[in-house]
Amino acid sequence: MHIKPSTTIRQDYNGFSKFCHELDEPVVLTRNGEADLVVMSHEAFRRMEARIKLQSKLLVAEKQIAEGEQLIEHNEVIARMRWKIDAAKE
Repeated sequence: MHIKPSTTIRQDYNGFSKFCHELDEPVVLTRNGEADLVVMSHEAFRRMEARIKLQSKLLVAEKQIAEGEQLIEHNEVIARMRWKIDAAKE
């Protein structure tokens, strides 16, 4: 984990922004020597958010399988995905 004092962002926002984009990981900002905020690029945040959503969906699927729910055939899944893609294009 990368740690920077909060003065870093106040003194050189552009440099700090570039650092966050290049690092592509969260950066902890400290205030008075204590962790205060976590900052990351918007792209890194969106990827993290997508991972969390995917993990949540996978947990639901695993629970459904464990409870013996009926599975959907591969061809049906692909057909539903194509239908959604086509509907989004309209």
